[in-house]
Amino acid sequence: MIALISLLVVVSLSMLVIRIGTLALGMTGMSKEAAAFQSLSAFSGTGFTTGEAEMVVNSPERRRITSYLIRIGSGGAISAIASLVLSFTSAGEAATPRLLILACGIAVLAVLSQSEWFNRMLTPAIKWGLRRTTTLDVRDFASLLHLRDHYGVAELEVDKGDWLARSRLKDLNLPGEGVAVLGILRGDGSYVGAPSQESQLRPGDTLIAYGRNERLRELAGRGETDQHSHERAIADQSTRAAIADRA
Repeated sequence: MIALISLLVVVSLSMLVIRIGTLALGMTGMSKEAAAFQSLSAFSGTGFTTGEAEMVVNSPERRRITSYLIRIGSGGAISAIASLVLSFTSAGEAATPRLLILACGIAVLAVLSQSEWFNRMLTPAIKWGLRRTTTLDVRDFASLLHLRDHYGVAELEVDKGDWLARSRLKDLNLPGEGVAVLGILRGDGSYVGAPSQESQLRPGDTLIAYGRNERLRELAGRGETDQHSHERAIADQSTRAAIADRA
């Protein structure tokens, strides 16, 4: 029974470590979904190769967090396997009751991990601890940018024949459409953050922009000669701004 309790404790601590890793990665600016995936991936040692994984490797803070998760995850997996083997090979107890206890324990932990109430209770405590023990700056970018309220950040690839291609930002007047330009990833891999209005987009570039999701989707597929869509987008944004001012 002691081995079985040890196993449940190891599983509980593993879930807590993954949760801490998720919040820590989120504090570096990663989205909640990406942070949760990368925390679980690092802790479990699965090592998925994704775009988010490259974002982790390229950041010293994220790289340090994931290295801790990998180390802790390796020890946790060994402890869990050892406890599981001991639990079902110890003499003097039937295997069926222990299996039932294990199943019930795992089920309770699974319910708690999905509980919004439990997460609301746990998250502030973890963030407080991270603030006190790390230099990470807490930023909930999803809430800050209202990414759940029909707004988003998108990477718009600029291809030959696109409306965006071979134009200066001041000629495009994207702010007039309610779209803010955050940066330009050049075709050669260089990055221009907060580009000036004189910056020109060329085929092969990627425009990082913030705005309403529907506008970003339309902008991504806008043809080279489709000036009408641009004018309609400006009119729509003017109407939205007027309504917001009256509210």
